[in-house]
Amino acid sequence: MNETNFSRSKIGKQAGTIGFLCNLLLATGKIATGSIFSSVAVLADGINNLSDAAASGITLLGFHFSKKPADKKHPYGHARYEYLSALVISAMIFVAGFEVAKSAVEQILHPVRVSLTPLFAVLLCISIATKLFLVFFYSALEKKIHSDTLLAAKIDSRNDVLCTGAVLISVGVEHFFHIPIDGITSAALSLFILYSGIRLAQKTISPILGEDGDPELKKKIIAHFEACKMVLGCHDLIIHDYGPDKRYASIHVEMDQTADPMESHSLLDRLERECLRELGVHLVTHLDPVEKDDPKTATLRTRINALLKMKNPRLEMHDLRFTNDEENLEVFFDITVPEDTVLCREELEKAFGEAMKSLDDKNYMFHITLHL
Repeated sequence: MNETNFSRSKIGKQAGTIGFLCNLLLATGKIATGSIFSSVAVLADGINNLSDAAASGITLLGFHFSKKPADKKHPYGHARYEYLSALVISAMIFVAGFEVAKSAVEQILHPVRVSLTPLFAVLLCISIATKLFLVFFYSALEKKIHSDTLLAAKIDSRNDVLCTGAVLISVGVEHFFHIPIDGITSAALSLFILYSGIRLAQKTISPILGEDGDPELKKKIIAHFEACKMVLGCHDLIIHDYGPDKRYASIHVEMDQTADPMESHSLLDRLERECLRELGVHLVTHLDPVEKDDPKTATLRTRINALLKMKNPRLEMHDLRFTNDEENLEVFFDITVPEDTVLCREELEKAFGEAMKSLDDKNYMFHITLHL
């Protein structure tokens, strides 16, 4: 395990431990007080804190298992445990929102007035202060290691602050002004909690399903390669996310076909090591040799690019190759297709063949590979 993974795991475990202890203390105090004074509201809030302690335990386990080294069944490690723990917490947030909604409906249909005793007010204020501390605590650590699990824990604590604050305000308004707003306030809060749970689940599920790589990271990788004079261009960059700080990628790199193969290999090997060291990406490069100074290749490339731009200005060609038969020319190349563009390969190949034949009366057979 490298130092970065160790630090990440250590920070995550620290967050889980602190969250577990804070929520357990709150739960113990509220359940004991609720039992002594026969307060259902305080008991319910204490049970809610028990579920928060369970969420902190999930955070702790997620970071513990994510640091496990790679094995035969999981050659890319276990870092996605972080995503799974965040998904579980988001599900718990959704369930909490649903329970708040049920209580809100019950309170609206059958209002029950809760007395604002000093003990009740103090307990709620302590709960709000503790949860606020956890919000800022999780937020600071989440920004440090960019963890979806800690983001989920922060959102969960923030929702608790809002819920407990709403209870305190509602009880106060009912106590001093005799206006029953507890059910309406809870209903509005439940919608917010459900929304935050759904949004968090979407954010967490996306990398598990295999979302595309971060656009900014892609730009950095391509810029790193294109800064090298021997590199003529890059394309087909694919990034696979196996968890935080566990990213693997492949890229096609165009270089002059007349360059020394050993020199090209050494250069690409160095660029791969630099990407791992500077960007945290395990990179595999595929060398595409390019005919740089051949007039025939240049003419063919110009014609094909002109046809592509007529079809769609955003289409990009690479990996141009062709046979040396003067009468029947087989042409091979790839096209990078934007996400919102639909192309039929067979129709494109036929159209290109007819358009090129009209220029010099040769028989062209195109073999096009489309890439997103």
